[in-house]
Amino acid sequence: MVVGVLALQGSFNEHIAALRRVGVKGIEVRKAEQLEKVSFLIIPGGESTTMAKLAHFHFLALREFVRLGKPVWGTCAGLIFLADKAVGQKEGGQELVGGLDCTVHRNYFGSQLQSFEACLSVAELSSKEGGPETFHGVFIRAPTVLEAVPEVKEGGQGGLKVIVAVRQGNLLGTAFHPELTSDSQWHSYFLKMAGEVEEGTSNSIVTIASSSDLSLPVNEHAVNDLPILE
Repeated sequence: MVVGVLALQGSFNEHIAALRRVGVKGIEVRKAEQLEKVSFLIIPGGESTTMAKLAHFHFLALREFVRLGKPVWGTCAGLIFLADKAVGQKEGGQELVGGLDCTVHRNYFGSQLQSFEACLSVAELSSKEGGPETFHGVFIRAPTVLEAVPEVKEGGQGGLKVIVAVRQGNLLGTAFHPELTSDSQWHSYFLKMAGEVEEGTSNSIVTIASSSDLSLPVNEHAVNDLPILE
């Protein structure tokens, strides 16, 4: 099993290190033809507009990779890449790979100065990986999912839930950075997606992680306490 990590910009080294912790080889992908050598792909966090410019000549190959049903995981900027629609973009917008039937808001939580960590509800992850039903998420200039088609369950006690991770068939998107923690559950979850796709998992979009109140992060940090991904 070989996992490709798009290595144009952002936290690709951290993803490769996390894959190593779960006993899987990760390779840096910088050219479209390298996608032919991998069965999985991770699109890491970084500055989404910059990444889109760098990946301009790769979009056809990336879309084909998604169309073939191979597992793809986008973290932070990668989530934006995989969404069918994005708002809050810079003037002129940016090209998207698409595939996730949802709309995301770029930089929903604000600038780099509003980076934070928060406790997330991850019942779906827990049911598959056997860990706790909460996860400590690292958010750096992060997006969020505004709406999804046909329906993503929202609401509940404590007010509207902010959706920060979704899955649809072979695609996984997280607004936060699991690769910046020592917890490898998300990477393990992602690697198991191939077998589930082959078994005919539902292609409806579902929420994997959310929080009832991300307007008040549980553990804010100064910007210089977190890595700057540019």
